[in-house]
Amino acid sequence: MQNLTKTTSSRQRYSWLTGPFQAVLRDRFALVGLIIIAIYVLIAIFAEFIATHPPFEAALTETGRLNRLQPPTADHWFGTTTFGHDVFSQFILGFRVALLVGFLGAFAVGIISTLFGVVAGYFGGIVDDVLMRITDIALSIPTLPFAIVAVGLLGPSINNTIIVIVVLFWRNGARIIRSAVLTERERVYVRWARAAGASHTHVILKHIVPNVFRVVFLWVTMSVAFAILTEASLSFIGLGDPSTTSWGQILNTAFASGNLRTAWWWVVPPSLALVVLISALYLVGRAFEEYNNPRLRGDK
Repeated sequence: MQNLTKTTSSRQRYSWLTGPFQAVLRDRFALVGLIIIAIYVLIAIFAEFIATHPPFEAALTETGRLNRLQPPTADHWFGTTTFGHDVFSQFILGFRVALLVGFLGAFAVGIISTLFGVVAGYFGGIVDDVLMRITDIALSIPTLPFAIVAVGLLGPSINNTIIVIVVLFWRNGARIIRSAVLTERERVYVRWARAAGASHTHVILKHIVPNVFRVVFLWVTMSVAFAILTEASLSFIGLGDPSTTSWGQILNTAFASGNLRTAWWWVVPPSLALVVLISALYLVGRAFEEYNNPRLRGDK
């Protein structure tokens, strides 16, 4: 009997950890999205080896003049900027910034959202009231104005951008996870565990968290997209980290130079990369959502 209990428990742990990943692998569109994300990650890891030129090296013509606004050639695959910088190299290095901000920001958002949501939903009462009032205050903060003011005061850097992203996006996740916990804490197995003398920590870690993991994972996946778009938006309006190269900064430079419409080779690559990455994250998140809510599944 004891061995059977251990086997059942092991299978349950295996299910809640691997279930969402299995859902992605069974969904054709989500699998495509996962492959795209994997390609982006590989490019980000080996960006320095893929880049053909230093990102801020000024290209010169044979006569020694600045090779500015050159369309794509064999030497400059995506052309050059108005300052003679190689667009392809800047574009490739932008993968690293986008994924770094996206994954780190989403990871921190997931931890804080889960902590607030699980504690508030499980304990209820005054604990729930206090934590949800804090969440309500956070929800009252306007997103874009706060991001502009915060980055402007703290200074434009990757770390400060991630801090702003965490402050802005944990609040919605906390409420979503809390709603899931309110349902789970009323389950029979949770009441049996409490009646058997299990501690709050044991119940939360063994029964609550595994059963709301799908909701947490869905919110983290969505937060990656939110974080990437926020960083790109801040960089586009001139609040990005000047010591790094990001897609938003590439678009900002093209806009500031007045060549946003004419130098298509300067604008299209980062714009298209953002669209493809956000779409891939959406496809993966859609599979998680269908896994979490079977009523959304269609005939496949």
